Amino acid sequence: MDRNIPQATLRREKLMRWSKVGIALLILFVLILVAISYLRASVSLQDLRRSTVEVGTIEVSVGASGRVAAAFEEVITAPISSRIQEVYKHAGDSVEAGTPLLRLDLQSIETNYRKQLDELKVRSLRLQQLRIRSASQHSNAEMQIKVGAMQLDKMQVEVRNERYLDSIGAGTTDKVREVELRHRVAELELEQSRRRLDNDRRVAEADIRVMELELEIFRKTLAETKRILEDAQIRAPRAGVLTFVHDQIGSQVSPGTQIATLSDLSHFRIDAEIADSYGDRIAVGSRVVVKVGKDELAGVVSNLTPLSRNGVIQFSVSLQQSDYPRLRSGLRTDVHVMHSIKEDVLRIANGPYYNGKGSYQLFVLSGGELVRREVVLGESNYKWVEVVSGLEVGDEVVVSDMSQYRDKSKLSISE
Repeated sequence: MDRNIPQATLRREKLMRWSKVGIALLILFVLILVAISYLRASVSLQDLRRSTVEVGTIEVSVGASGRVAAAFEEVITAPISSRIQEVYKHAGDSVEAGTPLLRLDLQSIETNYRKQLDELKVRSLRLQQLRIRSASQHSNAEMQIKVGAMQLDKMQVEVRNERYLDSIGAGTTDKVREVELRHRVAELELEQSRRRLDNDRRVAEADIRVMELELEIFRKTLAETKRILEDAQIRAPRAGVLTFVHDQIGSQVSPGTQIATLSDLSHFRIDAEIADSYGDRIAVGSRVVVKVGKDELAGVVSNLTPLSRNGVIQFSVSLQQSDYPRLRSGLRTDVHVMHSIKEDVLRIANGPYYNGKGSYQLFVLSGGELVRREVVLGESNYKWVEVVSGLEVGDEVVVSDMSQYRDKSKLSISE
């Protein structure tokens, strides 16, 4: 026969069933909280860089990479084919103008220079001989012309005498004609001598002029040899710091070989390069901002290569403060070339999030949390980015790198 279950037992079993249901609901609730916490990660505002949207001016720029170089740099080359005998200075040494840097073997060029000096003396003596010889020949010719003129005067007297004798019947007509013929021949010979002397003078003057020109050309050749000889005694052309010296004693160098580089390391310039796609945005005279670490230096584009090489255009920047203490030769810098101005536009601070015009997903501070928002950005410079749409004045935007939260739509803010 069935027995009635006590009420206490029924209540206990009912309580156990509800306890199990409660525990299950509690576990489910905890799991939901954990899931929500996972889906909505929290961040600390102190760890984030933020920017408030404002209205302002953006001087649009394009970025380039640069390298610090000495403002003045002179390459010293070997003027002759020779061998390095001694090295007096080394890379890093400061030198004054005229300081010997190294010595080349100059025996052959010194011998050649002495030969040319002797040749110059010989040519000068030959020219002197030509002048003396010409003067002597002309003097003899002039003397002969004077003698011929005196003989012509004598013949003219004879002609008058014969004509007189013929007029009084003491002479003959044939004798008069003979004397007149001799007088005419003497006149022609004297004229011929005078013309020959004039021609000889012209020829002699031309010969002397040719020899003078040859002598002048040889003097220039000798001066060039002397200059090469002086250049071969390698000296610093001006004060500066040696950044390179060919210091291998005994090595052979040919004409044009770089043997030293002298730089002025008290003033610097920037050698930069930029993608050729930005070629239309850069010109000589364009304003430039060079960033050396956190410091900014102003300058202008001073030189621009017209041709693209390997997809880049090279240019040089002249700095207003070329002696800035932190500048070092070879130091890498960021170069920003300004090319246009936009006024009264919405702007936010530039940062690692920005890589060109387009649409972005940025986190905006709203109601105590960070909410993802689609934002369209435009032109930029090294400080500011233009906001085309998606933000309003006063919005506070995270400009740090938030790529790790790309799958989050909201972020809570932790203390």
